[in-house]
Amino acid sequence: MKNYTITVNGNAYDVVVEEGATSGAPAAAPKATPKAAPKAAPAAKAASAGAGSIKVEAGAAGKVFKIDTNVGQAVKAGDTVITIEAMKMEIPVVAPKDGTVASIDVAVGDAVEAGAVLATLN
Repeated sequence: MKNYTITVNGNAYDVVVEEGATSGAPAAAPKATPKAAPKAAPAAKAASAGAGSIKVEAGAAGKVFKIDTNVGQAVKAGDTVITIEAMKMEIPVVAPKDGTVASIDVAVGDAVEAGAVLATLN
């Protein structure tokens, strides 16, 4: 038997998988018991004091790998603001327009969903 923890839609489950099930015979459904979900990434800070009007959003779900800019830094359209990692690939999240970084709403290691606001620009 092997024990795994699987997270589905933010709910973490401890799952026990029995090895060596005979072929042709249906295997018993694994027992899944909910446990405390891991801390999710903080939601984008709504009405943050320095929040800008231009949103920099994640194009894919993953983990924040690197923060490439600082608050107050000027960026041009296409400049990398944050790098996320998904499926062992580093994916740059770029500024959609020229501007100044107003807020960084995530930290390195945070899990993010596609479309999540990672930073804002003015």
